[in-house]
Amino acid sequence: MKVILLENIKGVGKKDEVINASDGYARNYLLPRKLAAEANSENMSKLKAKQDSKAYQKGQEKQQAENLAEKLKGILLKIAVKSGENGKIFGSITAKEIADQLKEQYQIEVDKKKIDLKEPIKTLGSFSVSIKLFEGVIGTLKVQMISQ
Repeated sequence: MKVILLENIKGVGKKDEVINASDGYARNYLLPRKLAAEANSENMSKLKAKQDSKAYQKGQEKQQAENLAEKLKGILLKIAVKSGENGKIFGSITAKEIADQLKEQYQIEVDKKKIDLKEPIKTLGSFSVSIKLFEGVIGTLKVQMISQ
């Protein structure tokens, strides 16, 4: 019997997946527990509409991420920090501080977890920081550390 899974089931399949389950397993376990729905034409059309909607939304998010990547390309984020001799910064600049400054200076909100810093910035100068905006869309931001 063909069924559409309504939840992830370990060893069986993922949510919104169409599987072939034995008749007894489907009738006695999956259907009564509302873990699956019968794969009739009505449910299949609902599933297709749901998948189309997800694909459209994902495309919109990717387009927004690409636009943001273009915007980030032209930005030079200047961060004023206290520094000592040899251009060493007191403390360090982390991804959180870069996200906060980007929001404060340019009103662009980026999650700090998406900012890819190999290690915190500890010296004055210019740095190129990559930001993972979406699957396959990576923006580059130039960050300049200046002394106060």
